[in-house]
Amino acid sequence: PIPGQPPVGAQGRVPAGVRRQVTAEQLRARGNALFQAGDHGAALAAYTEALGLSDAASERAVLHRNRAACYLKLEDYTKAEADATKAIEADGRDVKALFRRSQALQQLGRLDQAVSDLQRCVSLEPRNKAFQEALRALGSSMHEKMKTMSCTDSKVEQMFQILLDLDEKDADKKQKAAQNLIVLAREEAGAEKIFQSDGMRLLTQLLDTAKADLMLAALRTLAGLCSGHRSRTMAILAELGAPRLSAVLGVEHEQVSLAACNLLHVMFDSLKEGLQKDFRGKEDAVVLDSSRDLKLLIKHLLELLVLEGASAHGRDNALSLLINVVPRKSPKETNNSLSLWVIDQGLKKILEVGSTVCGSLGSLPVTENTRMSASVLLSKLYEDLKCDAERENFHHLCEDYVRSWFEGHELPGKLRAIQTASCLLQGPSDAGNRVLELKGIMDSVLSLCASVCEAHQLVAVEALIHAADKAKRASFITAHGVSLLKEIYKHSERDSIRIRALVGLCKLGSAGGTDFSMKQFAEGSTMKLAKQCRKWLCNEAIDAGTRRWAVEGLAYLTFDADVKEEFVEDKAAMQAMFQLAKSEDKSVLYAVASTLVNCTNSYDHEEPDPQMLELAKYAKQHIPEQHPKDKPEFVKRRVRKLLTAGVVSALACMVKSESPALTNSCRELISRVFLALVEDAEDRGGVVAQGGGKALIPLSLEGTEVGQTKAAQALAKITITSNPEMAFPGERIYEVVRPLVSLLHLQRTGLENFEGLMALTNLAGISERLRQKILKERAVPMIEGYMFEEHELIRLAATECMCNMAMSKEVQELFLAEGSDRLKLMVLYSGEEDEKLRRAASGTLAMLTALHPPICKRIPQVTVHWLEILQALLLSPSAELQHRGAVVVMNMMAAEREVAEQLIASEMLEILSVLAKDKDKP
Repeated sequence: PIPGQPPVGAQGRVPAGVRRQVTAEQLRARGNALFQAGDHGAALAAYTEALGLSDAASERAVLHRNRAACYLKLEDYTKAEADATKAIEADGRDVKALFRRSQALQQLGRLDQAVSDLQRCVSLEPRNKAFQEALRALGSSMHEKMKTMSCTDSKVEQMFQILLDLDEKDADKKQKAAQNLIVLAREEAGAEKIFQSDGMRLLTQLLDTAKADLMLAALRTLAGLCSGHRSRTMAILAELGAPRLSAVLGVEHEQVSLAACNLLHVMFDSLKEGLQKDFRGKEDAVVLDSSRDLKLLIKHLLELLVLEGASAHGRDNALSLLINVVPRKSPKETNNSLSLWVIDQGLKKILEVGSTVCGSLGSLPVTENTRMSASVLLSKLYEDLKCDAERENFHHLCEDYVRSWFEGHELPGKLRAIQTASCLLQGPSDAGNRVLELKGIMDSVLSLCASVCEAHQLVAVEALIHAADKAKRASFITAHGVSLLKEIYKHSERDSIRIRALVGLCKLGSAGGTDFSMKQFAEGSTMKLAKQCRKWLCNEAIDAGTRRWAVEGLAYLTFDADVKEEFVEDKAAMQAMFQLAKSEDKSVLYAVASTLVNCTNSYDHEEPDPQMLELAKYAKQHIPEQHPKDKPEFVKRRVRKLLTAGVVSALACMVKSESPALTNSCRELISRVFLALVEDAEDRGGVVAQGGGKALIPLSLEGTEVGQTKAAQALAKITITSNPEMAFPGERIYEVVRPLVSLLHLQRTGLENFEGLMALTNLAGISERLRQKILKERAVPMIEGYMFEEHELIRLAATECMCNMAMSKEVQELFLAEGSDRLKLMVLYSGEEDEKLRRAASGTLAMLTALHPPICKRIPQVTVHWLEILQALLLSPSAELQHRGAVVVMNMMAAEREVAEQLIASEMLEILSVLAKDKDKP
């Protein structure tokens, strides 16, 4: 912003300390002006402040009525109803308040009460056509609802009869009945009807049949009944019981387990909503505190983790649910009591899953993803702790668990202890490091690496690998473990062991990162290791779980630019990696994403300050060096080769994964790769065609702040150079708006601001619905702020964006708001030296004067220079500027006689006469 220049839209603000006394009446008038200008949030704040100053009952009633209008616009119908009711309590004949309450009740689904209010409006003002029309429309909608409800009663009964009839052999008929029941449960009226029509007893019967198709129908219907309804969820939970739900989650049938997982997720959401929301009205009377039910469900999930009879995927689903529902979603939430409760009640159960040694006697059934899920859950719980005392308790519980296995359980116990350390190192690594420091653990790891038993050797080598990239341990392992790993790599006869030993060497060899001068191994060793990794990766005779380790190795070795270059030349290796990324084993996702970040150089790297470099040289400090093959031309070539090999479809598949292995840091890596892939405008069409545009939307809405920003910037680049309606077909185009608006926040870089503005300009030019979406995301004040930016390109982009937004009625009204300088700024920018800025500003004026004639009368009032600016436009050598100037003058002539007289009294007529004869500019 220009120093000393108030931000746009900051009208009426008074510096702190010189606050003038304002009356309730003045605040109400300000609220009215803001409401007319479309700033409903600010209007609400003004009315609320006025309420605090007002004592008169009649004045308070009017303010409540006005607040109800604001809440209706802001789509908060519960508060709109409450405020309108307060106005009606003061004056039962207030038709405006009655009408507003009827609108709110209609949106809340209470149609009978809405009709009653409308009937009262019509009896008070029988000639008001708006009231009559609203009553007629509401009456027909109620009639439809009643018809549907009476029809639904018999349908529900019929569907259950078909499903529970053991003699019914028509499979299609049963499937159709199940599908109809599920669809019905997704609508509030249908869900309530099923619930009231003895639906719970019948759904329980379906679950008890133990037939997969009937159980699926019951679980999916129950999910519909629970969705967004706390009291129904609590009633269903009381009826079914947590043990039964937990048992269904642990069944062998994968689809049934997944459906139970989805039902439990919906139930958790409804119960947690109850803890966070301020419930009013009927629900408060019947609903008790839901935290007890929440803990009961979580307790049974924790017990399922260690239940021997539970299936492997049931265990995975239980871990996934705990990851989603226990830790806080945001640090802004202050209450972490659920995490603390889970650590006290279930940390040892989670560690038991994480420490499972596959194939050992009495081990729990697990999948290839289970241990990774346990590590992610442990990591999330640890991150959710707020103070040292809580973290210390976590460490003690982990250490006690490891000691309990390590001491007195002979070899199987030592293996469990080492496996626990591995699990912790992949999750909360601080806890993993603490465990490694326990007496005898590290020595056992090193001695078991030389074991003749493959299963034992695997556990030890993996622990060594996970310890190798933790700074605390790396020096110890470099001293003791490198020779051991080399020995295993050279002499072991088992590929599964050799490949893991190789990864350990890769980790230790990449300690210098991208710094070319910090080579750990002798010249050529890194290339040999990478070649062996690629060879194993392409060998389909080796199982996928082992080949995953080859990608882990490449994730470290690709810090070296020579390795990157060779990797992108090996098409078979790239495609083998992409196939693994699409496979069931999701623990490979992070390694694939890391390898791609290295190949595309999409990590953050700041250019060092030349003066600091000189000082470092003088002080004989180490200076990082860039590899010659990491220069932009090499990176660009590598990106092209990855695109040709099909990297986009692999990334899109990775994003779709609902596995806990797709952590926020993994999402960030994928976002970085996408941003690198769309850097060149020529490649963007191909990225969109292979599903890149669709994959970027969820990445821009969830994950780390850096990851969301990188994905949003990639979306902006696509939106700038492609046709947005083709890049994001159907409803998807509306989902792109929020990520693009996030690029306008002040903490974003200038380039991100600029690209966000350019992309929004494109969207704003497409349709009124998109402009409404941009308005709803509150982007307009930010766009206006950037019109004051010193950087000319950002200022221009903001003005062009405002030009397209000016097609909206709400934005046009903003230019007439009292005390606003918006119109003045546009007129002054039309007289600037920068031709592109003049074109954008005069284009906005041409649009505003054509679509909103009252603006024509205001232009002469905003600046004394208005006439010379318009004349300068008409006399410009640019035909585009002349055309815009002519349109503005024509609109002003047509709008107001007084303005027309001012124009004719100037030299405007002569200028127009000359221009009218110019045959070169038709």
